[in-house]
Amino acid sequence: MSITVRDGLRQEVLAANLAIPRAGLATLTWGNVSGVDREAGVFVIKPSGVPYEDLALEHLVTVRLSDGAVVEGDLRPSTDTETHRCLYLAFPSVGGVTHTHSTHAVAFAQAHRDIPVLGTTHADTFNGPIPVTRDLTAEECAKDYEYNTGRVIVDTLKNDRRAVEVPAALVAGHGPFAWGATARKSLEHAVICEAVADIALHTLSLTPAAPPPPHLLDRHYTRKHGPDAYYGNPDVTSTPG
Repeated sequence: MSITVRDGLRQEVLAANLAIPRAGLATLTWGNVSGVDREAGVFVIKPSGVPYEDLALEHLVTVRLSDGAVVEGDLRPSTDTETHRCLYLAFPSVGGVTHTHSTHAVAFAQAHRDIPVLGTTHADTFNGPIPVTRDLTAEECAKDYEYNTGRVIVDTLKNDRRAVEVPAALVAGHGPFAWGATARKSLEHAVICEAVADIALHTLSLTPAAPPPPHLLDRHYTRKHGPDAYYGNPDVTSTPG
């Protein structure tokens, strides 16, 4: 069965996946990126266990958004596919999802700690702490584990507005998921999530409490986001990694 997705989606998903190791976000094959075509009702995702250096356009797998069925591709999709699907279904704003096991973000996830807002580097992207979810129950792990992984993220974020303002979460004991309007943007948020986790660990090693003034954090978030944003140039973009 041949599915037509919007122009450039498969190329964008491939490029974002190939950028994961360049950005230092994954060891071996510990990461995946997907991108959704809501009009076609499908998303494109990395296949399970294929090394990044071998990954090619023809390896990507197309999955139906409504029920998770593979509709195009010869390989099995990422084992995290159902988590991606859950996030797409819950948050209409999400156009791409990135999951990694980046070292510093995983450390916070394993410690069951939010990544706190300790300065403007964090506040430039995340309007609040990057939250950690509750632990999955034994029943949630035994059945529909990957979809339930998405559910605990959804339960933590609550709504689409919060998902826009804080485009990442840590699954307790597991690791970070990040998202954005596109696959490329989700990767960018994953890069930033890891960077601010690294910075936070260094900051907390110097002092256990370093609360910045809220007005400073708000200024940095709003100069990049919302109707009064003035950071950057719309015709110039950067590529993570």
